[in-house]
Amino acid sequence: MLAHAVRFRDHVERVGSLDGKPKATGFDQGFLMLDKAKFPEAFAADVRPEVATSWQNSQVPWGVAALNGTITDPAWRNKRSRYLSVTSDKMIAPPLQQFMAKRANATIAETPGSHAIYVSQPAVVARIIEQAATAEELAATSGSLR
Repeated sequence: MLAHAVRFRDHVERVGSLDGKPKATGFDQGFLMLDKAKFPEAFAADVRPEVATSWQNSQVPWGVAALNGTITDPAWRNKRSRYLSVTSDKMIAPPLQQFMAKRANATIAETPGSHAIYVSQPAVVARIIEQAATAEELAATSGSLR
């Protein structure tokens, strides 16, 4: 069982080819970083301000080449999945989250929150993981696979 929360789940697509990409700077230097002035609202709007500011000031750039990386054999093709769609995420637009979750035939849960849902609402994320683990245990005892 896979449990996903606000993340790209691409297969043959590349992150750079999907709509809903966050606003970033640094393309001309070969790396990406979120605009510092927009970071708290874009990434961590529901996290304590001092935490968001710390993240804003310590973000690490990632290479533009990462936008072209592909996954050739995604795990969701062979495993049951759950997806936590975060309705106020400004990093991965909710319609894109829904598209990826439906394509993976995932059981979808929704909650309001930012991309930093793991920090702002850890109990919600933990509940999705627990539900996935419980469903996997039930499937294993009944011999059912996807």
